[in-house]
Amino acid sequence: MKKDTEINYPIKFKPILKERIWGGNKLMTLLHKESDKTSNIGESWEISDVEGDTSIVVNGSLKGKSLKELLETYKDEFVGRHVYEQFGNKFPLLIKYIDAKEALSIQLHPNDELSKSRHNSFGKTEMWYIMQAEKGGNLVVGFKKDSNREEYLEHLESKKLLDILNVDEVKEGDVYFIPTGQIHAIGAGVLLAEIQQTSDITYRIYDWDRVDDNGNSRELHTELALDAIDFKAKEKYSSDYTKKINKSSNIIECQYFTTNILPIEKEVSIDTSSKNSFKIYMCVEGEASFTCGEHSETISMGETVLIPASVKKYTITATNYAELLEIYIK
Repeated sequence: MKKDTEINYPIKFKPILKERIWGGNKLMTLLHKESDKTSNIGESWEISDVEGDTSIVVNGSLKGKSLKELLETYKDEFVGRHVYEQFGNKFPLLIKYIDAKEALSIQLHPNDELSKSRHNSFGKTEMWYIMQAEKGGNLVVGFKKDSNREEYLEHLESKKLLDILNVDEVKEGDVYFIPTGQIHAIGAGVLLAEIQQTSDITYRIYDWDRVDDNGNSRELHTELALDAIDFKAKEKYSSDYTKKINKSSNIIECQYFTTNILPIEKEVSIDTSSKNSFKIYMCVEGEASFTCGEHSETISMGETVLIPASVKKYTITATNYAELLEIYIK
């Protein structure tokens, strides 16, 4: 029984902070991440199984163990039987908080088939939940109207790509689903939570002509991107959803992950007996405590916790009020 009980608690991991040319300081000032740097921190990788960036447990009996070790040791008890059968000793999701002080490059991600053949990687379907946006904060998402290879290249080469792309001004609580092939960019002044497939494959197509401190431009992937782009436009790119206090309401559902919004007042009892997956909770507002049997763990805005698949019943208690993103695989 010792092996079973070792993972029966809410697990927290050490954030992996990433310096980015476009990063700011909100991950430290608003989300209280610890860093020697005071600026240019663009990403906090909360749960990662990307090669070279594997998350490490920071609490409980498994403190110091890596995410990879948990998978190899506990297998389906940790992630759920159908998840383990599909992904084996590879954690399927990469969980992040992102602070864009400046706009990210305009980019897209290849699908599973292209990623596998070119990079031996998963594709990169992802979603964004806007936690905070300064006045005028926006996202580039998709085309204004259906485009094609010729029109796209013409606008790219003449540095007028934005003329044919859709730009949405955003506010706290907005949600965007970003399928593979969809051109996108996070604009300046936006802080968000990101859920994605475990992949670090990005095709950068335009980087605002910026250079680093040494005068070097970042690599562009013009040719690789051409057969990965989805040129079809959508009527609307944001996702509508409803919120109900103390109820999980779906905001995004796809084959790679399900994400719900869970606003909490006082206490909620969770029973996952009908599900066979780990659950991840990202705190996007307030503070909440998770209690599994004798074990308890508190997270505040900008923190993340993982509940192993073997834990079927637990309670979540809000200090005053909390909003959580609840993530799992169906």
